[in-house]
Amino acid sequence: MLVIGIAGGTGSGKTTVVNQILNQITPDEVCVISQDSYYNATDDLSYTQRTKINFDHPKSIDFTLLVKHLKALKNNEVIEQPIYSFVSHNRVKDTLITHPRKVIIVEGILIFNNKELLDLFDIKVFVHADADERLIRRMTRDIKERGRDMDEVLKRYRETLKPMHEQFIEPTKNFADIIIPNDRYNTVAVDIVRTIINEKLLKDV
Repeated sequence: MLVIGIAGGTGSGKTTVVNQILNQITPDEVCVISQDSYYNATDDLSYTQRTKINFDHPKSIDFTLLVKHLKALKNNEVIEQPIYSFVSHNRVKDTLITHPRKVIIVEGILIFNNKELLDLFDIKVFVHADADERLIRRMTRDIKERGRDMDEVLKRYRETLKPMHEQFIEPTKNFADIIIPNDRYNTVAVDIVRTIINEKLLKDV
């Protein structure tokens, strides 16, 4: 089993990189774990209180459950991955049944901030993009997919996203084995990751 961690700032293009990798792998050989599914449950908070949570701080992530689930997958156990709603700022009641696969990809902005989780990755990838480009992508996504308005997105960017990126995300680039500059389509770095995966899969045949 090969476990790959893919980190990077919000809007850096992590999902694009993950999809580029997935396009070259048979679906039944890989599963994806998203850090976004592991935001802390907020059942005890009102909606107004939830909107004030700093979702770009490591404390917003249930790393205990994420580590437990990744270890279970590595032990060939099936897990029930949480499903998080960015509209309600809370987990929904349903879960996603996730089976162990030969390749496990864990992606998220803060996944390199937890030492126990970091140690479970065989390959660590950091996707880098210019700050202005990340803001544009974040704004587009939050308005179209998460029901936010422009003022809300910009306020959150100034007050939490930008300072949290500088404090908790950008420094973790030092942990990466591979850094993918995603200001433009980068085939070389992605191809390196694909090659490593394919070699692993061939060895397991």
